[in-house]
Amino acid sequence: MSTAIWVVIAIVIVAGFAAATYIAWTGARTRRLRERFGPEYDRAVERQGGRAAAERELRSREERHEELDLHDLDPHRREQYREQWVGVQERFVDAPEAAVEQADGLVTVVMGERGYPTHGFEEKVAHLSVEHGRTMDHYRRARAISDRAASRQASTEDLRQAMVHYRALFDELLAAPAAGTGRTASGAGDRARRG
Repeated sequence: MSTAIWVVIAIVIVAGFAAATYIAWTGARTRRLRERFGPEYDRAVERQGGRAAAERELRSREERHEELDLHDLDPHRREQYREQWVGVQERFVDAPEAAVEQADGLVTVVMGERGYPTHGFEEKVAHLSVEHGRTMDHYRRARAISDRAASRQASTEDLRQAMVHYRALFDELLAAPAAGTGRTASGAGDRARRG
């Protein structure tokens, strides 16, 4: 065989190896993002109109999330918030709309104390989804019901469901870090306390 044929064969082999490496790398990135964001990954794919655009958006969320100064709650504060939640649940019997509104407010307060942004629903979701992607569907459903409740279009059962949905995110935000791991007991990663 001539040298030219060997060069062509070598180029084909290198190109094939490069393509296989790229496919493996993108597959690993997709698996990592799916695992981290859970159902939020599929929502991003649908919303962005494709996997590549969705993955760019999710990586952008990760980068913005890294800039936050997140921290765990002090055990005393965690217990205070749990007591406040019990009070909100007790109010549900007499004033379900008000209790749902208070649940939303309490979740927002806990977000702020943990270091998450608290303005703009989509901004909150974008930051929360990085570590709490599996509960974002709960949060979205709770907010949708809250919006309907504000215009008196939610039934008592809807409001009860909103409380259940808010509770899912509330519990995850309050979860104590697992011993020595820097990750919450619920499995959502918390960065170690800074400073």
